[in-house]
Amino acid sequence: MSPNPETPVVKGSDARAASSVKRAKILFLVTEDWYFVSHRLPIAIGAEAAGYEVVVATRLDRAARQLEQAGVRTIGLRYFRRASKGLWNELRALLELVAVYRHERPDVVHHVALKPVLYGSIAARLSGVRHIVNALAGLGFVFSSGSLRARFSRPVVRVMLRLLIPAKRGLLILQNPDDRNLLLERGIADESRTRLIRGAGVDVARFSPRPEPSETPLVILASRMLWDKGVGDFVEMAVRLRGEGLRTRFALIGHSDPDNPGAVPPEQLLKWQRSGTVEWWGRRDDMHEVLRQATIVTFPSTYGEGVPKVLLEAAASGRAIVAYDMPGTREIVRHKQNGLLVPPHSVAALADAVRALLQDDEGRRAMGKRGRAIVMDEFQEHMVVAQTIAIYDEIVAGHRLHLAR
Repeated sequence: MSPNPETPVVKGSDARAASSVKRAKILFLVTEDWYFVSHRLPIAIGAEAAGYEVVVATRLDRAARQLEQAGVRTIGLRYFRRASKGLWNELRALLELVAVYRHERPDVVHHVALKPVLYGSIAARLSGVRHIVNALAGLGFVFSSGSLRARFSRPVVRVMLRLLIPAKRGLLILQNPDDRNLLLERGIADESRTRLIRGAGVDVARFSPRPEPSETPLVILASRMLWDKGVGDFVEMAVRLRGEGLRTRFALIGHSDPDNPGAVPPEQLLKWQRSGTVEWWGRRDDMHEVLRQATIVTFPSTYGEGVPKVLLEAAASGRAIVAYDMPGTREIVRHKQNGLLVPPHSVAALADAVRALLQDDEGRRAMGKRGRAIVMDEFQEHMVVAQTIAIYDEIVAGHRLHLAR
């Protein structure tokens, strides 16, 4: 990954880390290789530069080549998957993690997202790993969905988190203060063992402002195609605004996620596209180009986000945002500064906000400029990398100090 020309090259915690840590090993556990590349690869590269040895345990699939090209050592997992495959397979997944941890003997394990946090924390305890970093990028489907499956799972997950997270030598990273306050209030987390890092950061060189397209305005929703991400509300909004005769295109960007019970079926997405209601572009790996084509970025999600990466990218690209006023979303969208926040589940308010921005070219573009400034001040990728490596330094240095005593 090339250095960001707008910011200094990140060295983690400086040469001090490289000289004092002596290749302490960090093992990342994530379910999908593509997610690691999208959200955590800069941290791995920064940790290597700071003197750590890094290894990633994940399902190797479409992003395996990118990890190899980045020089990151990987361990392909056979049984550990996002979706449950039955009790026997889940037991095999846990045993697989225990075997990996015992073989690798990492100094720090960094678990990213709910299932890695639960399974990885158990495996770490069973295999004697000294330090655990648990990162929850939002509370996700189990805590946000109203489905029967989510409601049934929620109490069980709460009990497991309460038992697993408050490890004396563990730290919990959360992305927004709402999630932190919720876990503290319910006794799941200890305030002294939590850290706030707002999102995965954004590469401000790759995601940079360009003039809005001069052709028909384009309004987009970019996410996995899940009902809780607001796909249905976006389509309903498009129907309303098209019914008013508004000359605008509406596009869904992202893939249907078969491992998530809230996925919008591909057949439904294709049906909407055939009807001319919205366009469905599918998964795109060139989001910087997609955002340059967009006029407005929407995010009507009630999913339980951390800080949505696509909104960081939209703001960095100088695009105004319309989103539901939810934890995580409000961290990057400042109402009437770089976008508009509207009440969750209110399609009418969503449509009103999009219409208002489409009809106010000057105000919309001013919001885009303000969004870029917010990202430059608060959300650059190198900031997140430095904050995360500081956590590694804190726990590894603390352990060495304890041994010295």
